[in-house]
Amino acid sequence: MSVMSPRSPEKAPPAPPFPAVPRAGRRRLRLDAEDRDVLWLYLLTRAALWTTAYGARWLFPADAGTHDPGPVLAPFERWDWGHFLNVARDGYFPAGRGPWDAEWDDREAFFPGFPLVLRAVHTVVPHWTAAGLLISFVAGGVAVLALVRVARLYLPDAGAGRRTVQVLLISPCAVFLAVGYSESLFLALALPAWLAAQRRAWPLAAVLAALATTVRVSGLFLAAAMALHFVLTARGRADWRPLPWLALPALPAVLYAWYLWARTGDWMAWKHAQERGWYRHFHAPWEAWGTTWESSFDRVLTTGYAFMFQAELLAMVVGLALAVLLVRRRRRPEAVYVGLSLWALGTSYWYQSLPRATLLWWPLWVVLAAWTLRSPRFRTAYFCLAAPLSTLFALTFLTGRWAG
Repeated sequence: MSVMSPRSPEKAPPAPPFPAVPRAGRRRLRLDAEDRDVLWLYLLTRAALWTTAYGARWLFPADAGTHDPGPVLAPFERWDWGHFLNVARDGYFPAGRGPWDAEWDDREAFFPGFPLVLRAVHTVVPHWTAAGLLISFVAGGVAVLALVRVARLYLPDAGAGRRTVQVLLISPCAVFLAVGYSESLFLALALPAWLAAQRRAWPLAAVLAALATTVRVSGLFLAAAMALHFVLTARGRADWRPLPWLALPALPAVLYAWYLWARTGDWMAWKHAQERGWYRHFHAPWEAWGTTWESSFDRVLTTGYAFMFQAELLAMVVGLALAVLLVRRRRRPEAVYVGLSLWALGTSYWYQSLPRATLLWWPLWVVLAAWTLRSPRFRTAYFCLAAPLSTLFALTFLTGRWAG
C-alpha cells in the first residue's frame, strides 16, 4: 500500500481521494492503549528536554568562569519568547510607542493568539515563563493525541499513530514544542480542525481553524487546504450549504489588520514588521535560495549562523520533496497547505524558520512514520540521525544561540 493513500480492501473498487473516517474514530472519546502510550512518550520526551535545559545551565553558561548557573527557567527565555512576553505583558503599542520609534522591536509581527492565552494563564501562574511553558505543555499533549487520529486517517498499520508521534517528538526542531512558542498551541487547534474537516463537520472545523489563525498566519494556509477539500468532496446541494463557514478562518487576520491600521495607519503593518525585523521582503525563490546558500557556505557569517542556514536549505529540500510526493499521491489539500508554507518562507531575502515550520507539516510525519513502519533499516537510520540532531538543536536554543 502506498504512503499517504487511504486504506481499502484488496479487491475493493478504487478508493476515493479522501478516506472515510473510521466509525470508531467518530465515537471514541476515551483514551485507548495507544493514546496512553503516546502520552507516556510525550512526558518522557518533555523530561528529556527539561533535563537538557538543566544541564545547559551548568555546562554552557554565558560566562565560562561563573559559579552561578542562573535562574532555572532562563534557558527557555530565548528569541521569540521575548516578543510574546512583551505583547502579553505590555500590549502591542505601550505608552504610545510603535514602529515610528527607532528602537522598536517589531512585535506586531506576531499574531495575538498566543500572547492572549499567555496573559490569561498568567492570572493563575504568576511567573511568565512558567505560564508559557504550561501552555505549550498542555497544548502539546492535545496535539499529539490529535496527531494519532490524523495518522489513522492515512495509515492502516497497527501503531501508526504512536509511530507518527514518535518521529515528530524526536525530530530536529522538537524543542520548540516544549518552550514558550506558538507551535504547540497552533497544532492543538489545527490538527483537530483538520480532523473535523475530514468528517465534514464544517462549523467546528472553521471555528478551530479561525482560532489557529489567531495564533499563526499558517492558519490561513490550513483554511485554504480545508477549502480545497470542501470543493473536492462536495457532491449534492446539501454538501454546499456549509460553504459560508469557510470564510471564518480569515476573520482573525482581517480583524488583526484592522487593529494595526487603527493604531498605525498601515493596513500592512504586520507584513512591514516582518520586513523590518526579519528581512521578509519579497524575493524570487531562486534569489532566496542563492542568498541562503551564500550565507551557509561562503563564510560570510559566523559558523553558528552558517550551520543554521544549512539547516534552512535542507528543510526547503525536504519540503519541496514532500509537496511533490503529496501531488503525486493526489493529496491536493495537503499539498496546498505545505506549498503555501514553502512559498511564504521561501520568497524572502533568505530562509528563516523553515526547520521550525516542519513541525507544522503533519503530512511529513505521517510519511516518515509509514516508511519507518515498513522498512526497519529506514527506521534505524531515522532515529540514529534525528536523535543527535534533536539534542543539538535543543542545546543550541537553550544556550541562547539561533536555532531556526
